[in-house]
Amino acid sequence: MNETEVKHFGKPEEIREFPNGRVEFITVGDMIMGRAVLQPGWRWSVCVGPIVKTPTCETAHVQYQIAGVLRVHMDDGTEFDIKPGDVANIPPGHDAWVVGDEPVVALEFHGRVKCAARAERELKAA
Repeated sequence: MNETEVKHFGKPEEIREFPNGRVEFITVGDMIMGRAVLQPGWRWSVCVGPIVKTPTCETAHVQYQIAGVLRVHMDDGTEFDIKPGDVANIPPGHDAWVVGDEPVVALEFHGRVKCAARAERELKAA
């Protein structure tokens, strides 16, 4: 990439909404970035699992947590919290939910590529 780009999540190229949350996508160079905003009460297995029809999330994530607390439960039983300022690598095979009354806001640098594939195709066609 040799071009300068500046984009803003206030004008996302695609928005995916689901119960108690949403993910906004932008493409910068050849990278798709997502900003997740998850409200109290959001849980992957309840709010997203029925949509994608898998018992746990099968996507890997690398994310930077801006706000709120996200608890992650791996299929192997490992459980951990991601808090503001944390950078996390979450392998496939997990459930996650918002802890407490504060929304979770996280930037994702990897993993939402499958979710954003349609947006990428549309951008290339434009």
